[in-house]
Amino acid sequence: MTEGTDRRSPGAAAVSELQGVARFTFHEGKLEEFKRLSARCVEIVRTKDTGTLQYDIYFNDDQSECIVLERYRDSEALIEHTAHVADLMQAILATGSVSGELLGEPSAELRAKLDGSGVRLFTPFQSM
Repeated sequence: MTEGTDRRSPGAAAVSELQGVARFTFHEGKLEEFKRLSARCVEIVRTKDTGTLQYDIYFNDDQSECIVLERYRDSEALIEHTAHVADLMQAILATGSVSGELLGEPSAELRAKLDGSGVRLFTPFQSM
Protein backbone atom coordinates (compact mmCIF):
# COMPACT_ATOMS: atom_id res chain seq x y z
CA MET A 1 0.00 0.00 0.00
CA THR A 2 1.45 3.36 -0.94
CA GLU A 3 1.77 6.29 1.43
CA GLY A 4 -1.41 8.31 1.66
CA THR A 5 -3.67 5.49 0.51
CA ASP A 6 -6.97 5.45 2.37
CA ARG A 7 -7.34 2.03 4.03
CA ARG A 8 -10.96 2.53 5.05
CA SER A 9 -13.41 0.09 3.59
CA PRO A 10 -15.92 1.35 1.02
CA GLY A 11 -18.60 3.31 2.82
CA ALA A 12 -16.43 3.91 5.87
CA ALA A 13 -16.48 7.65 5.19
CA ALA A 14 -20.17 7.61 6.07
CA VAL A 15 -19.41 6.50 9.64
CA SER A 16 -20.72 9.21 11.91
CA GLU A 17 -19.31 8.12 15.28
CA LEU A 18 -17.31 10.80 17.10
CA GLN A 19 -14.62 10.42 19.75
CA GLY A 20 -13.61 13.09 22.22
CA VAL A 21 -10.58 13.47 24.44
CA ALA A 22 -10.59 16.10 27.20
CA ARG A 23 -7.44 16.70 29.25
CA PHE A 24 -7.56 18.39 32.66
CA THR A 25 -4.74 19.70 34.84
CA PHE A 26 -6.32 20.63 38.16
CA HIS A 27 -5.92 23.87 40.04
CA GLU A 28 -4.65 23.50 43.62
CA GLY A 29 -7.44 22.25 45.88
CA LYS A 30 -9.95 21.61 43.05
CA LEU A 31 -9.64 17.82 42.66
CA GLU A 32 -12.52 16.92 44.98
CA GLU A 33 -14.76 19.50 43.30
CA PHE A 34 -13.94 17.98 39.92
CA LYS A 35 -14.70 14.48 41.23
CA ARG A 36 -18.04 15.63 42.64
CA LEU A 37 -19.05 17.40 39.42
CA SER A 38 -17.83 14.61 37.14
CA ALA A 39 -19.85 12.07 39.15
CA ARG A 40 -22.92 14.19 38.41
CA CYS A 41 -21.95 14.22 34.71
CA VAL A 42 -21.64 10.44 34.62
CA GLU A 43 -25.07 10.11 36.24
CA ILE A 44 -26.55 12.45 33.61
CA VAL A 45 -24.89 10.44 30.84
CA ARG A 46 -26.33 7.21 32.23
CA THR A 47 -29.86 8.51 32.76
CA LYS A 48 -30.44 11.09 30.02
CA ASP A 49 -28.06 10.66 27.07
CA THR A 50 -29.35 8.39 24.31
CA GLY A 51 -26.31 8.32 22.03
CA THR A 52 -23.30 8.41 24.34
CA LEU A 53 -21.35 5.18 23.79
CA GLN A 54 -18.43 5.80 26.16
CA TYR A 55 -17.71 8.29 28.95
CA ASP A 56 -14.64 7.22 30.92
CA ILE A 57 -12.47 9.26 33.29
CA TYR A 58 -8.82 8.36 33.96
CA PHE A 59 -6.46 9.93 36.52
CA ASN A 60 -2.68 9.99 36.59
CA ASP A 61 -0.91 8.54 39.67
CA ASP A 62 -1.01 11.69 41.82
CA GLN A 63 -4.46 12.74 40.53
CA SER A 64 -3.19 16.12 39.37
CA GLU A 65 -4.42 15.38 35.84
CA CYS A 66 -7.11 13.38 34.14
CA ILE A 67 -8.29 12.39 30.71
CA VAL A 68 -11.94 11.97 29.78
CA LEU A 69 -12.58 9.64 26.83
CA GLU A 70 -15.93 10.08 25.13
CA ARG A 71 -17.62 8.37 22.18
CA TYR A 72 -20.87 9.41 20.58
CA ARG A 73 -23.09 7.68 18.05
CA ASP A 74 -23.15 10.82 15.90
CA SER A 75 -23.15 14.61 15.98
CA GLU A 76 -26.70 14.77 17.28
CA ALA A 77 -25.73 12.60 20.26
CA LEU A 78 -22.87 14.94 21.16
CA ILE A 79 -25.17 17.97 20.83
CA GLU A 80 -27.68 16.22 23.11
CA HIS A 81 -24.95 15.40 25.67
CA THR A 82 -23.70 18.99 25.67
CA ALA A 83 -27.22 20.25 26.37
CA HIS A 84 -27.66 17.79 29.24
CA VAL A 85 -24.43 18.80 31.03
CA ALA A 86 -24.51 22.51 30.14
CA ASP A 87 -25.42 23.59 33.68
CA LEU A 88 -22.27 21.90 35.05
CA MET A 89 -19.73 22.99 32.46
CA GLN A 90 -18.73 26.36 33.88
CA ALA A 91 -18.05 24.82 37.30
CA ILE A 92 -16.15 21.87 35.77
CA LEU A 93 -13.99 24.15 33.63
CA ALA A 94 -13.18 26.22 36.72
CA THR A 95 -11.45 23.22 38.34
CA GLY A 96 -8.41 23.36 36.08
CA SER A 97 -6.81 23.97 32.73
CA VAL A 98 -8.62 22.07 30.00
CA SER A 99 -7.85 21.13 26.42
CA GLY A 100 -9.76 18.85 24.11
CA GLU A 101 -9.87 17.14 20.77
CA LEU A 102 -12.76 15.80 18.75
CA LEU A 103 -12.10 12.99 16.27
CA GLY A 104 -14.49 12.32 13.41
CA GLU A 105 -16.63 14.14 10.90
CA PRO A 106 -19.07 16.39 12.75
CA SER A 107 -22.20 17.77 11.13
CA ALA A 108 -22.33 21.40 10.00
CA GLU A 109 -24.47 22.18 13.07
CA LEU A 110 -21.90 20.68 15.45
CA ARG A 111 -19.02 22.39 13.62
CA ALA A 112 -20.79 25.72 14.16
CA LYS A 113 -21.24 24.97 17.88
CA LEU A 114 -17.54 24.07 18.19
CA ASP A 115 -16.41 27.31 16.55
CA GLY A 116 -14.50 29.34 19.13
CA SER A 117 -14.70 26.59 21.78
CA GLY A 118 -11.00 25.76 21.72
CA VAL A 119 -11.77 22.11 20.91
CA ARG A 120 -9.40 20.93 18.18
CA LEU A 121 -11.02 18.90 15.39
CA PHE A 122 -9.28 15.97 13.70
CA THR A 123 -10.98 14.36 10.70
CA PRO A 124 -10.29 10.83 9.40
CA PHE A 125 -7.39 10.11 7.10
CA GLN A 126 -6.81 6.37 7.39
CA SER A 127 -8.29 3.53 9.40
CA MET A 128 -8.72 -0.20 9.24
